[in-house]
Amino acid sequence: MQESIKTIFTESIQAQIAAGEVLPEVLEAAAMTIVQGLINGNKVICCGESSCNILAEHFAGLLVNHYETERPCLPAIALSQNHVHLDMHNTEHDSDKFSRQVRAFAQQGDLLVVFAIDGNEKNIISAVEAALTKDMTVIALVGDEGGELIGLLGPNDVEILTPSKRPSRIIESHLFNVHCLSQLIDNTLFPQDDQ
Repeated sequence: MQESIKTIFTESIQAQIAAGEVLPEVLEAAAMTIVQGLINGNKVICCGESSCNILAEHFAGLLVNHYETERPCLPAIALSQNHVHLDMHNTEHDSDKFSRQVRAFAQQGDLLVVFAIDGNEKNIISAVEAALTKDMTVIALVGDEGGELIGLLGPNDVEILTPSKRPSRIIESHLFNVHCLSQLIDNTLFPQDDQ
């Protein structure tokens, strides 16, 4: 069993090394896009399907509260994955649960940060389509080859494509990327003397 555990660690480390080779430029672009949006008075709206919803909530929480250093709160929200309170009478439109919230809460210039495993999650695709109708910038954290989601992104959007097909490695990379983005945003907006 211990050999199996060591294999899991090795696989995770190798996935992070592969991501470290291809993601620095897009992580910088995503951080600067978020920073500029916040400076312009816009908010960050996050969403993710299933286990990725925890990442969306975590990122929004880090922006509202702080990452590692106390600082003023930043406007961010994670969309609810629980559609019961959104539509008590009609459950036929499960793929609308995020898009309806985007249409309700988002304004032109806001940023939508989506978390996906393979980019074919219907709720995420619908949310991005709703964001595009509001002229929002989209930052997509996705794995595998990006699926249908990647085809929706425009030149001003940012694609953070984790080079892995395994959901567990993709989620681990997303969490690392969230922490990286949080640190970059904090360092840019609230530089400390020791940086």
